[in-house]
Amino acid sequence: MATHGSLTKAGKVRGQTPKVEGRKIVGTSSSVGNKSNFKKRFVLGRYPGQNKPGQRRKRR
Repeated sequence: MATHGSLTKAGKVRGQTPKVEGRKIVGTSSSVGNKSNFKKRFVLGRYPGQNKPGQRRKRR
């Protein structure tokens, strides 16, 4: 089986790139998420999924 390039050069680019510290992920509390879910489902009346009622194409 042929290889694309020599194995001695494997990881060359990753080794050359400088290390960048990632940002700390700050999550929201569960009550905020539950509130937005309630608002979407019951207050705005939205439905989950791709086949929402009213957006389905009618067959000819």
